[in-house]
Amino acid sequence: QVQLVESGGGLVQTGDSLRLSCRASGGTFSSMDMGWFRQAPGKEREFVGNILWSGGSTSYADSVKGRFTMSRDNAKNTVYLQMTSLKPEDTAVYYCAARARLTAAYRYWGQGTQVTVSS
Repeated sequence: QVQLVESGGGLVQTGDSLRLSCRASGGTFSSMDMGWFRQAPGKEREFVGNILWSGGSTSYADSVKGRFTMSRDNAKNTVYLQMTSLKPEDTAVYYCAARARLTAAYRYWGQGTQVTVSS
């Protein structure tokens, strides 16, 4: 059973940067695609970005493209989400998710970490 634990959330101001981390255990991290999702109050959960198991390919939602960057360290079983130029609309609970490579559905989810951006 894969377990994911996010960390790094907090309260920041508009324009600040923040780095989220997600550490995986219980699975073969290097064989998993990793994703970040977020859910703001009263809204549905939305895709933020993902990084494939090989680490060579990333994709992002248009709303964060150019501001957020994902990376992974397979030696540490950890994926990162570097967020820059944060805006109040980035306020949400951020979730880390994992799926086996060559599959479509994210099967494993973390508990989430709160990011609040004040104006």
